[in-house]
Amino acid sequence: SSGINAEWPLRPGEAHYRACMYAGIMIAGSNAEVMPSQWEYQVGPCEGITMGDHLWVSRWILSRIAEEFNVVISYDPKPIPGDWNGAGCHTNISTLAMREEGGLEKIYEAIELMGKKHEEHIHDYDPSGGEDNKRRLTGLHETASFEKFNFGVAHRGASIRIPRQVAADGKGYFEDRRPSSNADPYVVTDRIVRTICLGE
Repeated sequence: SSGINAEWPLRPGEAHYRACMYAGIMIAGSNAEVMPSQWEYQVGPCEGITMGDHLWVSRWILSRIAEEFNVVISYDPKPIPGDWNGAGCHTNISTLAMREEGGLEKIYEAIELMGKKHEEHIHDYDPSGGEDNKRRLTGLHETASFEKFNFGVAHRGASIRIPRQVAADGKGYFEDRRPSSNADPYVVTDRIVRTICLGE
């Protein structure tokens, strides 16, 4: 459907996407989400800590675009209480070894390491030490519970999701669905690298 009577505001999202492209941000997509007026955008692929640079600047650009359209941006992981989806900062993760032949085994190894550090990841995945995200990670609305780590192929209710095509190809990337929408991307990247690359 389309039209002002059927669509929630689209123009701020389009303006943000264009401004990010103009600024050289590695923006990859944008789409409406489940909750009314909820939009998401994707940044990447980026290498290492540059993820933080691109996401942080894209948020600043969004705040300036919001001023132009007289709208308010919320990064709260559960901006409206009740029977609604929350908002996350789903993070796709891949190393060179994961993208090469036999990479699926490396993906499973990384997931096993992340499962052992679940509490540390929950703590670092929102700026309130996990407290903000507890309102979102309930096990409902396409989330896993913050109390339990799980993973699966094409499983949108898991902590970690392996895309169906990755499982079929035997290589690629995986998605950590736990980071909150208000996450600090530098802290998230740091935690992931420490867990799967440095063994910390």
